[in-house]
Amino acid sequence: MTFEFLVHPEFNFVKSFGENFTIPVFKDGLKMPASMGKGYIKQIDVQAGLKLVLHHYTLKQDFHLKRKAPEGNYDLISIVFNSNEIPTNATPDRQSAIQFLKNNGSSIQIASSALGTETFFPAGSEVNFGVIGIKRQVLCSLLRIDQVSGPLETILRGDGLFFYHEKMNPEVQRTLKQLSEINDQNKLSDLYYDIKVHELIYLLFDKLLARGIEKQSPINKSDVDKLSAIRTAILADLSLPPKLNSLAKMAGMSETKMKQLFKQTFGDTIYNYYQNERMREAGFLLKHAGYSVSEAGYQLGFSNLSHFSRLFEKHYGLTPKKYTTAG
Repeated sequence: MTFEFLVHPEFNFVKSFGENFTIPVFKDGLKMPASMGKGYIKQIDVQAGLKLVLHHYTLKQDFHLKRKAPEGNYDLISIVFNSNEIPTNATPDRQSAIQFLKNNGSSIQIASSALGTETFFPAGSEVNFGVIGIKRQVLCSLLRIDQVSGPLETILRGDGLFFYHEKMNPEVQRTLKQLSEINDQNKLSDLYYDIKVHELIYLLFDKLLARGIEKQSPINKSDVDKLSAIRTAILADLSLPPKLNSLAKMAGMSETKMKQLFKQTFGDTIYNYYQNERMREAGFLLKHAGYSVSEAGYQLGFSNLSHFSRLFEKHYGLTPKKYTTAG
């Protein structure tokens, strides 16, 4: 199944989705019919120019979600919080689970709404993400920062397209979980939604502020697509370190431009990004895919398991064995 939509100032995702698939909407929320799967989509209007849409469902068919690029720039900023996880009993097929993690792992994307995006969710996967749509002037009034530089200058003051990718962290994941568990029957639920949405914005921009004050290079849709292809190539086989010249040639970029835009977008060098994703996958293999420490190490290209264990402990603060059994 496919859902295409075009964002504009009056756009209501839930209403549009409901009309497209003939699903009734109640109080800005809808429940997936049993014929499609299970779960819900809910919209929370925090204030004028700031709303959150929560997606939490498992569908029986593959789902292709496409946001088309508008002809004009409506000064809207889109922030997508992906917190997709494979349940421990989701599938006996370890490779399918690994591939899902690569394609739909937890992350945060901050982009101009003028950029079109596409996301694919395989049938049976547990989808859990939230999207904040916020007008630039509303975000400026929330952050209350007079002097901005680096990514914040581009996001708050720039007049071109932008795209940033930030790692998910436990605090953000916890806040997303709390949002999904709010009881709408509680008389103070609206206040709690407001608090948690503002908390997400704080946690994200606290991370972006830490990126520094470097001048940001302009980026276009073609660059975003190329960076996505580079990221996909890096994740395709984490047992092999990335070869910069090969990646640049594949993407049709100079090596210098590729390295600069990759670090600007993802907040890290290509090699450091590769190593972090390598450790993230190691954690998944151990805790969710049933791999032993030696299997995980060899799968990720480590011939020296002691070296693998040292890197893993540096990343997670636990040895692979202790991480496997930790709650």
